[in-house]
Amino acid sequence: MNTDLPVVVIGAGPVGLAAAAHLLARGRSPLVLEAGGTVGSGMRRWAHVRMFSPWEFNIDREAGEILARHGWSAPDPKHFPTGGEVVDRYLRPLAATAEMAAIIRTNARVTAVTRLSKDRMKDERRDNSPFLVRYSDESGEHELLAEAVVDASGTMDTPNPAGASGLPALGETALRAHVFYGMPDVLGSERARYEGKRVLVIGSGHSAFNVLADMAKLSDRSPGMQIQWALRRQSTARVLGGGKGDQLKERGRLGLTIADLAKRGVIQVATGFYLDKLEQTPEGIIPTSGSRALGPVDEIVVATGFRPDVALLSELRISLDQGTQAPTALAPLIDPNLHSCGSVRPHGAEELKHPDPGVYIVGMKSYGRAPTFLLLTGYEQVRSVAAAIAGDWEAARRVELVLPETGVCITQFNDEEAEAPVSAGCCAPKPEELITKSETCCGGPAPQGMDACCVKDAQAKQAGESGCGCQKASPTAHPRSACCS
Repeated sequence: MNTDLPVVVIGAGPVGLAAAAHLLARGRSPLVLEAGGTVGSGMRRWAHVRMFSPWEFNIDREAGEILARHGWSAPDPKHFPTGGEVVDRYLRPLAATAEMAAIIRTNARVTAVTRLSKDRMKDERRDNSPFLVRYSDESGEHELLAEAVVDASGTMDTPNPAGASGLPALGETALRAHVFYGMPDVLGSERARYEGKRVLVIGSGHSAFNVLADMAKLSDRSPGMQIQWALRRQSTARVLGGGKGDQLKERGRLGLTIADLAKRGVIQVATGFYLDKLEQTPEGIIPTSGSRALGPVDEIVVATGFRPDVALLSELRISLDQGTQAPTALAPLIDPNLHSCGSVRPHGAEELKHPDPGVYIVGMKSYGRAPTFLLLTGYEQVRSVAAAIAGDWEAARRVELVLPETGVCITQFNDEEAEAPVSAGCCAPKPEELITKSETCCGGPAPQGMDACCVKDAQAKQAGESGCGCQKASPTAHPRSACCS
């Protein structure tokens, strides 16, 4: 590979800029191409949302060292920033440093990546052919050659639809003017849109929780608001997070808030709701799931996650899992049927490589449709990828990250499970009548197919250790008798 060529990084968000910082530290020449008009354009879309992780988990090591050399004062490591604060207090100062400013081009949208003179069918000397990156800016289309390509473009431009089958629900496209995808600034710029309205929020993740919490605050000041929450799961017992046991405390707090709002009737909850149709009627928009109908509502917020747009890599040989659309080796580690972000072990270039060597999908986009991503994970990814591009595979394969645990480390559970209050600790004793049949201590049951008694035991064994010290309970034993030591 021609090391005189740049390494093209697609996207100037936190992970893209971290990738550039690590490549600079490795003596490579990164070039960052950002579609938006400024760094952190994707994060600016949810600038009002407070993150679940404090500053200490949101600043990349190499990026922080660049900033420190320029006299930057780091924020309070224990403070929980908003998306806007991350952009304004971290990404923009980083992009303004001399070494970073020289390698960032904004308003430069990458439209395709291929191999020079090689479509995806051509084998001959393929690995020796540089990458050809096509992008467009205000002056037109351009092409450049690259030693390697790191795609950190994210997924913000490709939200999932409201329809439960992966397609827009019938009527969803026609009602687009009344549908918001993502997290609207309910208490700010979008307040007039929702004030006094009947609103349906669709989704079971923390984006939906943020929206619901803001809607509830607005309803306190706006009489007549009605808030409905629809989710496909049959129960809210586990989707509300780890509560006080969640090491990402803001996430745990948010889950407890939503549980309280539902209990008090501030939000009306519809579980097991698989949206298949939206119909405009004189009374309002009627959402239906089979023969079951909700509403009517005036506005709908779809917080059902995002999916990757891999069209720009279509002429490369990449290997993606058929379900998650994540890199094939990474997919089983992040599958949301088995994991939440606290149970995903750190990973890097080895899990992110593709049949075409030198191309890596990192950051949120690397998780495909899985919603379990943490910034810390992305920073570890690009540290490892930069080492691999520099030829240091020993460093690339080394794990240099310990993720915070979450009180609910596994999202695989029975839809029929009963509602249960969140325990403050992994192995805190509970009355027998409050223990559901799917519940165990130490993060919940182990993933299917693993010889382990719980999540912590599975994690320890995946890391090559003997286990966490728990013992499998007999069929007649009390569920808490199998607790980790």
